[in-house]
Amino acid sequence: MSAQEQAGVGAGRRTESYPTCVRHDMHACYTSAIMHNHKTSRRAFLGGTAGTAAFAIQPASAQKPVPAPAKPGLALEDFEPKSMLVAPHHPTPQAKYPVIDVHTHVSSVFPKRRAAGSPEMAKAFGQIDAITGWMDTLNIRTTLNLTGGYGDLLNQNISDLQDRYKGRFFNCVEPAYDRIREPNFPQWQADEIARGKQAGAVGVKVLKTLGLYLRENVGTGALVKIDDARFDPMWDAAGQLNLPVFIHTSDPDAFFTAVDRFNERWEELGHHPDWSFYGKDFPPKAELLAARNRVIARHPKTKFVGLHVANHPENLDEVSTWLDDFPNLHVETAARLGELGRQPRRARAFFEKYQDRIMFGTDATPSEAGTPQQDLKPAMFQIYFRWLETLDEYFDYAPSSRPPQGRWRIYGIGLPDSILKKVYSGNAARLLGWGEG
Repeated sequence: MSAQEQAGVGAGRRTESYPTCVRHDMHACYTSAIMHNHKTSRRAFLGGTAGTAAFAIQPASAQKPVPAPAKPGLALEDFEPKSMLVAPHHPTPQAKYPVIDVHTHVSSVFPKRRAAGSPEMAKAFGQIDAITGWMDTLNIRTTLNLTGGYGDLLNQNISDLQDRYKGRFFNCVEPAYDRIREPNFPQWQADEIARGKQAGAVGVKVLKTLGLYLRENVGTGALVKIDDARFDPMWDAAGQLNLPVFIHTSDPDAFFTAVDRFNERWEELGHHPDWSFYGKDFPPKAELLAARNRVIARHPKTKFVGLHVANHPENLDEVSTWLDDFPNLHVETAARLGELGRQPRRARAFFEKYQDRIMFGTDATPSEAGTPQQDLKPAMFQIYFRWLETLDEYFDYAPSSRPPQGRWRIYGIGLPDSILKKVYSGNAARLLGWGEG
């Protein structure tokens, strides 16, 4: 230390406190001090060493903090990420083998009042003409219009679809829930099923109305249970008439849980809040499925088709147990690629084991732009073909810029031809009494 510095210390002047190495090398000294200061970042230190003299005279506490970058504002509904993954892409413009789609709602194109020759009916028939053209292009031979109604409505659908477009569309008869309060309803409903078959119906469709909407006074009162004894004559009649029952019970698991940040279908339920069955007096999903299974067990001579993979594709092990327990149960694939496609190895094993009891279905409904996973357009069908026929990875389960059900993508299961033929048409043809497809 110089004499001048010694004088300063002796006079009691305040100096910066540095490690003893300051006598030898001011640069090395300040380096040591900074590295021991936990408030100074490595990046600040490295930047400061470029100008040692200037840095040395500024203690860390005197440096101005760098403001954090502003977070970008982007609503989740506007988030449309484009995958950077480079993966094989095998377009499937048409099915490899002829298809029977066992789950559609084609009759929704018609107006509520069907006046012959009206502009509304002309528009509807024009739309169906376009659909049959798509069917030819896609290799779809036949579709089942499940919601055929009953009585006069069923007769109209048979005339406008089944008779007008021979071999392309068939209809199912539905229960008359509005008559449930009538004392003779059980037998009347069984007889109505027989009248439906005589008119040309090829099956019975049971909506999720039974179990979730139908009440003792039709729209009010307690919910009517799926295994209510008043429907037993109808189930028996279907078996005696060899009419398969296409039954929709409950909905996706996420529709029965709280609509919060943990719900994988939060966005979908935000757009369709009435689809949630969480709370109120709705039964738990497990209770609904158990009631359906009791019906299947009570009527072993009646063939049941559990729609949407028996309404539990989230748990294929459980569906497998049902198929093992109930030889009269079959399933189809409609609107559940989002579940099946996320578990390709498990799904493939499921198809291999139950290859004689799985059918092709889509839930295709014309003009359903709000639900692109079932909008009756060629692109929707082609995703099913790609999933069934290829081993492509990480592709969209619906033709939409934003995934409509949840933020995920799917993986193909690449079924062999022998199973494809059964799923595409063979199993459905056999169930409906049309031979082997």
